[in-house]
Amino acid sequence: MSNQPELEPYWQEAASWDADRITGFRRRERLAWGSALGGWSCAVICAVALVLLVPLKQIAPFLVRVDSTTGLVDVVPVAAPVMSMPELVTRYLLTHYVMVCERFNFATAESDYEECGAFHSAARNQAWYAQWNPASPDSPLNRYRDGSTVRASVISVSFFKRANGMRDLAQVRYVKRVRHAGATEEQVSHWVVTVQYSYVAPSRELRLRSLNPLGFRIEDFRPEPEVPVEGASANGTDAHGAREEAR
Repeated sequence: MSNQPELEPYWQEAASWDADRITGFRRRERLAWGSALGGWSCAVICAVALVLLVPLKQIAPFLVRVDSTTGLVDVVPVAAPVMSMPELVTRYLLTHYVMVCERFNFATAESDYEECGAFHSAARNQAWYAQWNPASPDSPLNRYRDGSTVRASVISVSFFKRANGMRDLAQVRYVKRVRHAGATEEQVSHWVVTVQYSYVAPSRELRLRSLNPLGFRIEDFRPEPEVPVEGASANGTDAHGAREEAR
């Protein structure tokens, strides 16, 4: 290498070019390693997130229904799971059940019978059918076929706690008012019924679920007059089916 002084600036400038090139290489190397590290970090985070979300994965089956008459296609909704209900909702359902199922009007008897059946367990449904069986002389269809009507109004609802801690019992006090055909006055009787109830999954049948969307079920229903009447039966009639009141 020449030691000529006039070439010294040239050698210094050439050395600075090499230094700049090496500095650029190092900068690009750090950027490449940083990008790779960031990419791997994102991949690891995504993998951990997927692992944490696996327990939340659910299979949601659905049923597609085709109407045989119109050809319309729709998806049958899935019933909601059983939920714990507040006492206020249970009180309303008990009141509604007693008012509908203890009344009688020939014009609404069929719809009332069907609505009450939507709340029944299998055992209660059998008793309900026997009570309304047209072959029975005590059936409301026979007792009130002359045009008599029965109204029911609830006075109070009380809840009870079992010794094992379960809360599935209630006592409902209500009043029945019977107006016989051609009569101007109502015959009033006071009743108290012990009800065992529960909540189950709502029916998958749309017609029943529309009547009972919350899955409220009557397991047992035992009415009796608050003032016992000789010869009175559990459904509020005497041995001859001639009176409904318990004065």
